Amino acid sequence: MMRRRSLGPRFRWLWTAYAVSTLGTWLGFGAFPLLAILVLHSGPTAVSVLAAVGPAVGALVAVPLGPWIEFRPKRPVMVLMDVVRFAALMTVPVAYALGWLGFTQLLLVSVIVASADIAFTAASGAFLKALVPPEDLLVANGRFESTTWTATALGPPLGGAAFGLLGPVTTVVANAVSFLLSALGIRAIGGTEPPPARTASRLRASDLAAGWRFLLTHPGLRPLLLNTLLFNGLIMGTEPLLAVLMLGQLGFTPWQYGLAFAVPCLGGLVGSRLTPRLVARFGRHKVLWTSGVLRAFWLLGLAFLPAGPGGLAFVMAIEFGLIFFCSVYNPVLATYRLDQIPADRVARALSAWSVSTRASIAAMTALWGVLAGVTGPRVAIGVAGVLILATPFLLPRRDRTPAQPSRTVPSTG
Repeated sequence: MMRRRSLGPRFRWLWTAYAVSTLGTWLGFGAFPLLAILVLHSGPTAVSVLAAVGPAVGALVAVPLGPWIEFRPKRPVMVLMDVVRFAALMTVPVAYALGWLGFTQLLLVSVIVASADIAFTAASGAFLKALVPPEDLLVANGRFESTTWTATALGPPLGGAAFGLLGPVTTVVANAVSFLLSALGIRAIGGTEPPPARTASRLRASDLAAGWRFLLTHPGLRPLLLNTLLFNGLIMGTEPLLAVLMLGQLGFTPWQYGLAFAVPCLGGLVGSRLTPRLVARFGRHKVLWTSGVLRAFWLLGLAFLPAGPGGLAFVMAIEFGLIFFCSVYNPVLATYRLDQIPADRVARALSAWSVSTRASIAAMTALWGVLAGVTGPRVAIGVAGVLILATPFLLPRRDRTPAQPSRTVPSTG
């Protein structure tokens, strides 16, 4: 049975900062589309542009940030990215109060926040690898995963209520303040971190592609990256279509729509808590492969979603199963990924992974929006559900972990 012990006060500060910022992010989930629709009176095309183009451009802007982060201390970078996100988001309520809020500003802020998100993720992954002993990485990632699903369950309903009761920029302010609190929490971690592998005097052209070169030549990470790009793209690309189907054609109310996705997040809590025990009993690779396969069988069911109370129960069951297996898969993947990336390439590889994932989601969202315009949302979701059944074939059936140099973190499986 896996040991249950404290990961130390420095990890607790990191976890607290993560919890605060994650809850703030989910409180503000959907705030920009709502502002665009209800305050700026933007049409569906503009809202789609805001949803897809902002994160895509943000990912492009973030490409040189991975090498920049790699050769700097990670904790100051994390604090800086939190402050950048705080400052960018706070321009929205200020502009709203002055009557200057416009669509271009929302788009620019979304680009800045998306870029800072990627940079923070890269720096925090490298920092976590240095902070937590190898045998505790899975426990740490499981705690982050359970925190994510708790915030996902609580944030959108609370944010929606705050939006309606306290005004349209309330959740943007809450999200901004959460990043400021996160910065304070990260500063409170204290201690020292290993010096960068190289000084940051000059960024070399070869550094830009180093993360992708490593990922695409690693026999274990390459198929997992391709699996992530296709799986996440299809799941997130069909999310707007499911909203159209439920709220439009099937007549679900907004509170029912919110409930349909809040309650299944309990599956994320259960799965993330079980993950260390499953890995301890069955081994890391078997849990990674099995949960990766089983998470692919749920999306297709949403194409057959009926109306009425039975439909609400149906979508909850589908989402519960999907989230449960994702919450088992995600921390195991995150741990394996950190385990396999050498310490001098963590930030670049994680940045490349995040940039690729966000670009895939943006492309799939745009493509499936066009497909739904031609076929309708139900058929488009069904097509995605069929295609996602191919994602298990991208999972390595055998543990293809290469021999590691002595400095690399050993397997926890």
